Amino acid sequence: MGKIESVIFDWGGVLIDDPRPGLLQYCSKAFGVPLEVYTPVHDSFLEDFHTGKIGEEEFWQQISGRLDKPMPRSLSQWYDAFRSAYVPKQQMFLLASSLHDKGYKTALLSNTEMPAVEFFYEQDYHMFDVLVFSCIEGVMKPDRRIYKITLKRLDLKARQAVFIDDRKDYIRRARKAGLNTILFESIDQVKKELAGLGVE
Repeated sequence: MGKIESVIFDWGGVLIDDPRPGLLQYCSKAFGVPLEVYTPVHDSFLEDFHTGKIGEEEFWQQISGRLDKPMPRSLSQWYDAFRSAYVPKQQMFLLASSLHDKGYKTALLSNTEMPAVEFFYEQDYHMFDVLVFSCIEGVMKPDRRIYKITLKRLDLKARQAVFIDDRKDYIRRARKAGLNTILFESIDQVKKELAGLGVE
């Protein structure tokens, strides 16, 4: 194993609470349908939204048509829903900031959508050297290509980076791509595993 020079963070579930439950709840209410009716329809179009194949307007058009409900009134319902579900883990952001200040290259790697990216930039987070969003790259985790894109932007080999995510399938594929990995369970656990990898 080479010396770790970079820490790559997932967004939802690592740096913030998983926004999915709150986001789904918000959108199902907006359409006036039960959560169990809304969720499978939402998910059937989500990958295309995540990879930038469709924009927000088309995403809602598809859902509206499938549910036989009017389009959302908001100019950006996804932005509104994401904002309502956004709960940052302040200690994780402090960890990322501390690592950045110590000279580690820090990156954010997220499967997300353009309205959420816009929200991210509004937060003025300064502790990341590299930002990789699936909707911009056209590919999403756990596809090996998105890990390679992140490493290329960092200008590092896989063994020089550690990737933190809360999903086992994303961690498994990242490990196959050669990255050191940490499956997020708690902030203290992440700090302990980083130390075990020689990260100060």
